[in-house]
Amino acid sequence: MNHLSTLPTTGEQARHALLLLGAPASARLVVDVHAALFDGDLSVAALTRERVPGLCSALRDDLSAAPGLVALAEWPLSRRIVTPATRQADELAMIVRVAELAAISPGRASLRLLRELAARVPHGVEALDLADAARAALTDPALVAKIAAEAPAREELVARAATLDERQQLYGVPAVPHQRGKG
Repeated sequence: MNHLSTLPTTGEQARHALLLLGAPASARLVVDVHAALFDGDLSVAALTRERVPGLCSALRDDLSAAPGLVALAEWPLSRRIVTPATRQADELAMIVRVAELAAISPGRASLRLLRELAARVPHGVEALDLADAARAALTDPALVAKIAAEAPAREELVARAATLDERQQLYGVPAVPHQRGKG
């Protein structure tokens, strides 16, 4: 019996969605984007139950794995490390990309996805053009100031992460359990 499939693998399907998104994203968003804009059978369970070749964890500011956020292993550390302001900017940039692609090939699934994403954009729900609303939010002076304030800490994080071994760079530094007493 031949078990060859013409469907892309889980990793390939997730890669398509992540390349469109351009930054670490939740497994749910990766699956929703893929379902709305690409063909395939990608599921959250397939992304979260085991390590998928080509994918890795996003890293938090303590260099541990960011729960639920997946990234492409080929991305540089600077793109895989998530901090609050850059995460907010990345999400808005993702929404711009998704909205632009959905405008090219509208359908029920893509319209449903856009309605869900609109709630994440200031004034996105009432906006005539979600991509324009997200672009405007990206240039908000408060967000720009937050990103600038985070820049030195992000540079330090990238430098610290570069000293980790390859496995830790991909999946984060394991959390050390809190120890009671002075052992």
